Amino acid sequence: MSGLASPPPQRAVALLSIFAYLFAGLYTGSGPGPYDRFRQRVIGVAGFVIISIVAGLPARNVLDFVIVQFVYAAFLLMIGHYVEGMTRGLLIYADLWGAPTVLVGANRDCLKLAQLLTRRPDLGLKPVGLIENAAGGSSSNEPFPLPVIGSTTDFGSFRLARDAEVAIFATTSDLAAVPSDCRAFAPSCRFMLLEDVRNIRGRWLRAWVMDSITGLEIRRNNQFLQYRAPKRIFDLLIVIPVGLLALPVVAIAAFLIKLVDPGPAFFVQRRIGHNGTCVNVLKLRTMYADGERRLEEHFKREPEAKAEWQRFFKLRSDPRILPFIGNILRRSSIDELPQLWNVLRGDMSVVGPRPLPAYHAENFDKEFQSLRVSVLPGITGLWQVSFRSNGDSEMLREQDMFYLNNWSLSLDLYILLQTIPAVLGARGAR
Repeated sequence: MSGLASPPPQRAVALLSIFAYLFAGLYTGSGPGPYDRFRQRVIGVAGFVIISIVAGLPARNVLDFVIVQFVYAAFLLMIGHYVEGMTRGLLIYADLWGAPTVLVGANRDCLKLAQLLTRRPDLGLKPVGLIENAAGGSSSNEPFPLPVIGSTTDFGSFRLARDAEVAIFATTSDLAAVPSDCRAFAPSCRFMLLEDVRNIRGRWLRAWVMDSITGLEIRRNNQFLQYRAPKRIFDLLIVIPVGLLALPVVAIAAFLIKLVDPGPAFFVQRRIGHNGTCVNVLKLRTMYADGERRLEEHFKREPEAKAEWQRFFKLRSDPRILPFIGNILRRSSIDELPQLWNVLRGDMSVVGPRPLPAYHAENFDKEFQSLRVSVLPGITGLWQVSFRSNGDSEMLREQDMFYLNNWSLSLDLYILLQTIPAVLGARGAR
């Protein structure tokens, strides 16, 4: 580009980005979870762009200079995100990731939290034990995955064998039971209150302190309505260039499908879309034309396959799938590329809850169904990048509820970036 502004020295870029990330809270040690860290990275990169533009804005070639800064920002955001993800994975594998964390509360109140932290080491909190509130109710029938290291009735009689960096309290009464001179925890131990508010719009909570009372304000405005125009612009900026690049890939795949099995290369599946209307979801055909007949015959031969279908609505060994080309298209998600046309038409979004067939949606409660169809369905979503086909209906509900209650453009961008390794690794694809 003629007259392109000279990029700032590499040392200056490095120092500026480190300062921006420090200010955004990326160097806080354990936690937060991957998405919150990504959101902090976005804030840090935004700070980097603003500072670099203000500090180095030239008298001429202003547009060129701004373009260079945004190129640097995109590089820092994407490369930093993927490098951090790989580093975190290696540290988890070596059992070097996560702050030692104790849970405080009744067995039944802490069970789901213990299971979550054990299943999700990427959240940065490593559960090491339970300080049990025996008066909090009967224990769950499920075995508790952590050792009991003490009781809330006798905080003064024990000290943790290894200093806990974080203590998570299940209820306010459990937190209030900790005496001011408690020596069970190190002075540096961070306390966290984690009431069960999973269906509240967590991203939009605001703390209020009114004299001796602390409360939470919960915004009730629909963030999707407020950001409908920016989300549509986000979709178009992605779908137009990606769609043009995908055209030859789709054409080759369609040709191979017709070689394997006579019939149309594309098929339309009616699914539930925005406001409960039917969406004609366009896909490359990866199954035999008489796939439904083959499926029924398969259920008759193998009854256990029907139970798998009823839980996941997918099969590990599906008799309907075309040989060779069918599995390749599904594992690579190339069969989903025609849905870029659905996005261009405005029937779908790039990121959102996946549109479900009616028979699948009917398995959920009415409230969840209503909330789910309040937004445009997406090609990719949080459930797809977290579990893909390995997750059952309950996991789908949890992931969709998190997305719907915490939506933002940064969350869409995070899911989009996570889609790339999920597709390349064919994680959970069926």
